[in-house]
Amino acid sequence: MAWGTVNVDEQRMRFVVSASRGENSLRELCEEFEISRPTGYEWLRRYKADGIAGVVERSRRPWNSPRQTTGKIEERVIELREQRPDWGARKLQVLLRREGIHLPVITVHRILLRRGLVREQDRFRAAVERFQRRAPNQLWQMDFKSPIGWGAPVGPLSVLDDHSRYAITLRGTWTTREEPVKQGRSKRLRDAGCRMKC
Repeated sequence: MAWGTVNVDEQRMRFVVSASRGENSLRELCEEFEISRPTGYEWLRRYKADGIAGVVERSRRPWNSPRQTTGKIEERVIELREQRPDWGARKLQVLLRREGIHLPVITVHRILLRRGLVREQDRFRAAVERFQRRAPNQLWQMDFKSPIGWGAPVGPLSVLDDHSRYAITLRGTWTTREEPVKQGRSKRLRDAGCRMKC
């Protein structure tokens, strides 16, 4: 039986009506409706107990959530936010931790969202405006890349032209100390035909 074309509640009602008539065995009906036998028995039991209302899809939300944040803690989060209306979840988490209340940042944020205390403009990070120089070699950006996966405490040094976004160098100095960085930069400057003081 194709489940995608018919409402689930309607399928359940058809199943329990067919099962109540007793024309086919429950095993055959379960195969026809493509459900397990325990599910078929459960639907039939609920139908006999509560009628059609017992077969309707029920909420799968748990009856209780033992790890849910207590109302007292939520109220404390709200009090702190009212005292400091410009503070977000991260800063509030620090204050809570000082009071011995350990909550993840996302939990604090969700509490603020539920209470309508997060402004619309604060729900998303602002896009960083891209900037660039008017001509090549006016400004070079230098940075060390992330060490993850490189097997070293510091990743490679990158030098980027701020106009063309051309990578002048990407070189493994594997340290942030001045001398290896200067050596790599000076060599690359000579190769590029530029004159700059190191």
